[in-house]
Formats: sequence, C-alpha cells, structure tokens
Amino acid sequence: MKIYQFFTLIAATSLLVACKKSNQATTEQTTIETNAATTFGADLEFLKQHTEIHVLQDATSGARVAVAPAWQGRVMTSSIGGDTGESLGWIHRENVKTGILPQEQRNGLARHIHIFGGEERFWLGPEGGQYALFFPPAVPYTFENWITPALIDTEPFEVVASDAKRIEFNKDASLVNRAGTNLQMGIRRTVELLDPASVSAALKTSIPNGVKFVAYRSTNQVTNRGDAAWTKEDGLVSIWLLGMFKHGPEVTMVIPLKDGPGNAVNSDYFGPLESDRLIATDKAVFYKGDGEYRSKIGVPPGRTKGIAGSYDAARGTLTLVRCDVPTNAAELPYVRSQWADHADPYAGDLINAYNDGPATPGEPPLGPFYELETSSPALPLKPSQALTHVQDTIHFQGDAASLDPIARAVLGVSLKEISSAFGK
Repeated sequence: MKIYQFFTLIAATSLLVACKKSNQATTEQTTIETNAATTFGADLEFLKQHTEIHVLQDATSGARVAVAPAWQGRVMTSSIGGDTGESLGWIHRENVKTGILPQEQRNGLARHIHIFGGEERFWLGPEGGQYALFFPPAVPYTFENWITPALIDTEPFEVVASDAKRIEFNKDASLVNRAGTNLQMGIRRTVELLDPASVSAALKTSIPNGVKFVAYRSTNQVTNRGDAAWTKEDGLVSIWLLGMFKHGPEVTMVIPLKDGPGNAVNSDYFGPLESDRLIATDKAVFYKGDGEYRSKIGVPPGRTKGIAGSYDAARGTLTLVRCDVPTNAAELPYVRSQWADHADPYAGDLINAYNDGPATPGEPPLGPFYELETSSPALPLKPSQALTHVQDTIHFQGDAASLDPIARAVLGVSLKEISSAFGK
C-alpha cells in the first residue's frame, strides 16, 4: 500500500468515527435532503435563511445562479428554468443550517473543514506534499493534522461590484505553506452569466433547438503581493476550482483525452479502480458518479483537452466544465496534492474528478455527491505578477436526441457511449 493510500484510509476512518455519533441519527435524512430534486426557488429560500446570497439571472431564458459571498464567492446552485426549475448544485443542508462554527465549538469534521456544498468553489493547491497549504510544517500527513486554510473555508470575500448578470469579489490574504514560506496574495474573482453566443464560442459548437441551458464563467486571479518572488524551491500555488453535483445511478463522468506521452489517467489518489468504475479508451475516460464508492482520478496537462463532463440519463442533464488551458500546458508545473512528499511536486493533474461514498463499509459518506475539478498551473510569480484561471460551467437539459450533438462535438463521444460505458 502506498503511503498516500495508507494516510487516506486513516484519514477517512478517523473522520467517520469522529462524526458517526453526532451524524448517525440524521445521516439518512441528510443524504435524502442533499440529493433531492428540489427547485431552485426552494433552495434559494433555504440558503437565504442562513447566509447572504446574490442571484445572477437572465429574465428571458430563466437562467439563475446563486452565489454566496461569505463562502468565498462560491456558486451554490443554478437553474435552467427560473425559480421553479430544478436546483442543479449539491447542497449539504445540515451543515448550512449549522453555519460556520466558532473555533472553540468545532469538533469532528468541522474542526478540519466546513462542507456546505456548492457547484463551484474557489480553492488553492497543493493540498499535500512538501509545499502543502493544508498541513503545517514538520507534522505527519494524518487527518488529525489536515486543516483547510480559513482563507478558503471560513473567510468571506468582499463584493466590490455586481449587477444582474455579474458579481466581482476581492480578498487580500497570506498563507504559510508546509515549507514555511509566507505567501502574501491578492485574490480577484468574478462570476458572470454566459449568453448563447458565448457558450457556442467557448464550446466551438452550436446549441441545438429545444435544448435549454444555464452557463456561467468564473475568472480567478491570484497576485503576488509580497516583496519576494514565488519560486519552485519555496513552493508555488495553483488556483483550484471544485464543483459538487448530485450523484445518481445513471451519472457517468467523461474526460476527453488527447494523444501524448505518459499516463492518460491517474487513479492512485484513493487506491486503484476496477473497470466497473473506471474505463479509459483512446478517446475518453469514463468514470462512475453514483455516490456509492469513494474514489478520485486525475488527467495530467499533457493528456487533457481542458474539459470534463457528466451525463445524468435519469435527469436528462448534460453538464460540462471547461477551463482555459495554456498552449504549453504539458511543459508547465501543476501541483501534486497527494498526502506525501513527492520526487516531483509539480507533476500533477489539470483535471480531476471525484466520486463520494463510504470510506469503509457501513459508514456514512460525506454527501454523497460527485465532483468535477480543474486547476491552473503553479507559476513562479515576481512581486505584483498575477496568475489567472478561467472556468466555464454549463448545464444542458433536453431529450437525448437533442443533447447528443453537443456530447459528440465537445466530449468526442455519443450519449449512447456514455450511458452504456458500464453496461447499462
């Protein structure tokens, strides 16, 4: 067993044991609540009872996006059909009700992270490794020592501008990484609705008649506000965007592949996966999003096209997450986040996907949910230099015949290939 797999198992076991007593009575209810087919209006009303929410909206199309400033400008959920349309993001209602706990009241999982959900959240990498942001210097890589930095867990981002279709945030902060480097930074984040022309341009394909969608773009910038340059030797950071979505027995994630050297997919985050959960062809990676088996995969910058998707046949929803990829991405440093020191800490992945589930049989999952994630390169920055990462999240709904041309054009595979990848 690799050291990262070992610590991951210990982490999961510790987490679940710590939380089991307090969560046992509400686990079943929470699982149902957080994956229910709620409307956007119902989720919006619920969220507003517990935190400030800004809604981006298009009155003509019915597109809605709910954004939470107190939770780092996080996109909590979205809708294609206005307030009566389905709420498309995954929300942990019990944790939202509890809110951010004072330090002295935190125990169990809340001591390490507040899991509120949300279909796009701003994080920074790396998580683990010798330049980790989630582990202080000179401590073992154990769950007990794993702490999500307050900057990306409990601290609000300031709203500096907003209108009906766009909101902009600002945050000044500093982080000390595992190597002891003090990283002073300025963060700029915007979230904006995309119109049909922008979606077609981003995906390089037209939207068929009868297909409805909601789409938004986040532009994220990190600036070196310190007096010294950020270097590989002292530790570089990446912009890391993660989206939580509703799992289901008919959810299959897809990551298109391009030709290139090296592995097409890394599946050693939480241990190897069998072909009933992960299939890699010359064209794409297929990965289950059923919320029944905890696992994670990644695709390195030299093999990805900068896009990942999922198809939920039961809900008739095709979700696409794409990011801007530098033309020389294969030559750039991408951080590794596994809980271990690395021979090359900058040989990481650009695209990641995660399927939640019990870490051990009989124990409750974190959600469950599934995630689609993208990361920027970790660039050396001189004082006042900035790193930018742009990501689009797009949900399409329609019948299979209408959605199929989009899947073929963008993911390089048909909906039939996706839905039958695991023998359905």
